[in-house]
Amino acid sequence: MDKTTKLLKKENLTDAINALLPSYEVFAPVGEGERLAFTKIGAESSGKINLSGLPAVSPKDLLFPRSETLYGISLDTGETYQQEEALPTAIFGIRPCDARGIVNLDRVFIDEAYTDSAYADRREKLTIVTAACGVVQSPACFCDSMGGGPDSEEGSDAILTETDDGSVFLVSFLTEKGDEIGKIWESAGLISSPGKAKAAAPPSCELKVTKPADLPEKLKAAFEDPAWGRFSEACIGCGACSFICPTCYCFDIDSETHGGIAEQLRCWDCCVFSDYSRMAGGHNPRPTKKERLRQRYLHKLSWFDERYGRTLCVGCGRCIMKCPAGLDIASIIEWGGTL
Repeated sequence: MDKTTKLLKKENLTDAINALLPSYEVFAPVGEGERLAFTKIGAESSGKINLSGLPAVSPKDLLFPRSETLYGISLDTGETYQQEEALPTAIFGIRPCDARGIVNLDRVFIDEAYTDSAYADRREKLTIVTAACGVVQSPACFCDSMGGGPDSEEGSDAILTETDDGSVFLVSFLTEKGDEIGKIWESAGLISSPGKAKAAAPPSCELKVTKPADLPEKLKAAFEDPAWGRFSEACIGCGACSFICPTCYCFDIDSETHGGIAEQLRCWDCCVFSDYSRMAGGHNPRPTKKERLRQRYLHKLSWFDERYGRTLCVGCGRCIMKCPAGLDIASIIEWGGTL
């Protein structure tokens, strides 16, 4: 569908959020600095939304929760139950890199022959309202080196872009879901014709990474390269890189019994954990940090591309900023480009 663009004054932002609350569960960034996080918004918090930074943790858990009950059964009656259906939800103020990250998750959970029903239900009822980056959010951002950009529309249902003078947003409605948001705001008198207003030019990421088109093949060919051992020396196997990443989707399935109820649970996992690939008999095909870190980078930059035709990393830079050991996926991409 053709996109339509309207003008939303910044002074009407709180009213715009309040107008969505009767129809959606709304999540948006709230807080400052390291405490900036996607939070469920109510009428009392709609004025606290902060669109001036990149939350330390991506909003992927709204689609792929950190821990969820897939189904349960009563041990007394044999009665079974599954998850409740998702409610209509809007993520407001997500950055373009995170919106592209959701596109990658879609490839895994709903775009192939197998559909993950829990993910698909939440995804169907999710509307993504993106805030284009008026300034670079981090010195580690390199989204424009990974096929995206500070104003990328991919994965968004609507996108807000500041004008040159910074006083208003131009809101582009890109999908039918986005149009539903537009109808709500139009009925409330919150948006108007953009007139001659122009979007500010997008910034350029400070970190520039040379990603060759044949990077997946180069990294696969370097599978036995001794450099993987050097790269892994600093890794402490904490998994922080995976848990803050907008596209990591490793998970574990477990069963628990409590209070006469048996449940099957799914929770996030990480391929750099020593137990992740350990088999039932105790054998581990990735026994050292070298094999585990190599798996992480090859999955991000090679295996995923081979299967889905796109790189899993979206260049948000979170793992670079937050890794306690200073590991840097951008340097792996640069190294691969020289092979």
